[in-house]
Amino acid sequence: MSRKLPLSLVLITLNAGARLRDVLASVPFADEIILVDSGSTDQTAEIAAEFGVRFEQHAWTGFGPQKAHAVSLASNDWVLCLDADEALSPDLARSILNAFGDGVPDYPVYRFARCNVFMGRPLKHGEGYPDYNTRLFRRDAARWSDDIVHEHVQSDQTPRTLEGDLLHYSADDLKTYLDKQNRYTTLAAQRALARGETAPLARIVLSPITRFLKFWLMRGGWQDGLPGFVHIVIGCQNSFMKYVKLRELCRQANQE
Repeated sequence: MSRKLPLSLVLITLNAGARLRDVLASVPFADEIILVDSGSTDQTAEIAAEFGVRFEQHAWTGFGPQKAHAVSLASNDWVLCLDADEALSPDLARSILNAFGDGVPDYPVYRFARCNVFMGRPLKHGEGYPDYNTRLFRRDAARWSDDIVHEHVQSDQTPRTLEGDLLHYSADDLKTYLDKQNRYTTLAAQRALARGETAPLARIVLSPITRFLKFWLMRGGWQDGLPGFVHIVIGCQNSFMKYVKLRELCRQANQE
């Protein structure tokens, strides 16, 4: 996989040093790597320099806008967008190489399955798999949404699917993972408030219960063992906390 493709690998980071080497090493064929950082204080900048990355500082604007800004810096028409805790599996890397062939892909937008690796185990059942994500696209054919959380790539084209998994390393430890989920539920509650949503008591109580039944039983999350159980329970907690936080935000808004 030593040949270079006319492709820009694009990432946003904040203190991503723990996984960054693995992420960058999984895409050896990118002609250009662009990393937009929002104030890292760890080894992110030094690791980026090892790989010849174009490193740009940019104040945080939310996930969607931050990723859109990073894409705008690319020199190539084609971009591959990864998060700093994701890496290409060998099968997916080969699929991307095959899609380019001896030139550029004959279709403008591609997606692939995203597999959570949690507590050391790839989770192939329950919540989050195959979780198809559009991440490889020609810049004139797709764009990131402007959502501050739960951002996604938008396109008028239906994406084609490439074989192989995008490996998502959820966290190096549970504390880090739970801290991240706490931040996400706050952002999700703020987004829901902006959309005019409310959080009645029934929604607060029933949301985590129905989520557990859906992913643990209906989608077979039990097949992923203890890591699958813990992952789903934390997801249920996130649903509960999102609506509790939304209820609090609604109360504060009504008092103003």
